[in-house]
Amino acid sequence: MLRGALIGLALLTGTASPAAAEPSAPESVKFSRELKAFQSREARLFAIGWRLARANARYCDDTEYSSGLLLQDVASYGEPALVRAALGLSGDFGVQAVAPASPAEEGGLAVNDTVLSVDGVELDEAPLDPKRPWARLADIEKDIAASHRQDGKITLKWRKPGGAEQTHSVAGIQVCSSRFELATRGKRALADGTRVRFGAAFPAFAYAEDELAAAIAHELAHNLLRHRAWLDTHGRKQSSVRLTEREADRLMPWLLANAGYDPQASLRFMERWGPDHSGGIFRKRTHEGWDERAEAIAAELEGMQQFIEPDGSADWRAHFTRETGPDTGS
Repeated sequence: MLRGALIGLALLTGTASPAAAEPSAPESVKFSRELKAFQSREARLFAIGWRLARANARYCDDTEYSSGLLLQDVASYGEPALVRAALGLSGDFGVQAVAPASPAEEGGLAVNDTVLSVDGVELDEAPLDPKRPWARLADIEKDIAASHRQDGKITLKWRKPGGAEQTHSVAGIQVCSSRFELATRGKRALADGTRVRFGAAFPAFAYAEDELAAAIAHELAHNLLRHRAWLDTHGRKQSSVRLTEREADRLMPWLLANAGYDPQASLRFMERWGPDHSGGIFRKRTHEGWDERAEAIAAELEGMQQFIEPDGSADWRAHFTRETGPDTGS
């Protein structure tokens, strides 16, 4: 993840002046507070996203193995030493987030543990390109994914903040293929086919968890339904974009149901978001009005009831009616 770009603090972007490289005590406290607040919000996004991706894996066309662990590399920041000190890390690689009930959590990993090695490879010895510091973590994540595909697990060695080292084999389990990332600034959310990305100021972070989950599910739906590829083929005229937005709205309650959230949260999210933010994305010509979108969600909620299993699951792959794709003629 592009930490230098994502953290909107001068000390992290490499733009700080020499004097600012050694902040005063009050500045250090503020820096630490803002860094931890960002970390906490990203952990929330990651936890909900991973829960949705895990619960819907059986219905996804594209899946991958994940242990529910999100790493960070302090070298991606402009001032890595300050980040290490603020988070109590003893090396370059730390645990940014751990999804609840994931193999990583069950293995004992926790936020701000220092990860020392993966499958015997010392992480701090991995080559670093100063011009592309973010690439080191990306390469390590690719290696982790390859290990999961090969034998279903990775062996991690990490150090707790108190200094105790642990080594444990962590399994990977199937999840829908999609990353979940937080940007420092902005109120927008987007999906690009492989990632779901939220601005740190996205209003739904102040909502109840199931309503935030609905917003995340909407963006995840774009990836699962391959909307970006469909739009690349069919063009991004107003009617096409509206169609993909409506389809993602309608898939929200199915994704929520499988993850154990109340499907009605999809409607509550739209009814809460729409009136307050109609000057934003809901006034784009490519999007229908929030009230029209709410009506479509309400109709979907009613129609999906017959397909909800006793355990609460909902097979959208078999029963969700697509509006895009090769089988629709759209």
